[in-house]
Amino acid sequence: MYKYSERSKSKLLTCNKKIQDIMNEVIKVYDCSILCGFRRKEEQDEAFNNGKSKVQWPNSKHNVLPSNAVDVAPYPVAWFGTNRFFFLAGLIKGIGWMKGYSVVWGADWDDNGDFTDQTFNDYGHFEVE
Repeated sequence: MYKYSERSKSKLLTCNKKIQDIMNEVIKVYDCSILCGFRRKEEQDEAFNNGKSKVQWPNSKHNVLPSNAVDVAPYPVAWFGTNRFFFLAGLIKGIGWMKGYSVVWGADWDDNGDFTDQTFNDYGHFEVE
């Protein structure tokens, strides 16, 4: 069984209980890292200015505490290729569905199953209300 690093755990604790519930199940079957939960204004400004977010403070789901968004990457983190992110997204969305949660993925913002109609792909981003 996999487990989160202390850093990942601390980031996950900034997320809402639904995200924590999903991600605590995911780590049991797939190794991943929690990259970001809650973002302070400076962090959101940096993400926006670097093109890693399309929204400014306070309009991101990351900008409330607890956060309604989480950024996750398969471990070890490698940004080349997307297959591992698609696999992880399937796990996260499937576990969320089984728990009765609606999960939006940053590679399918409109949640229609069509990954080709996006203008901004954020493969590690997941939102839960």
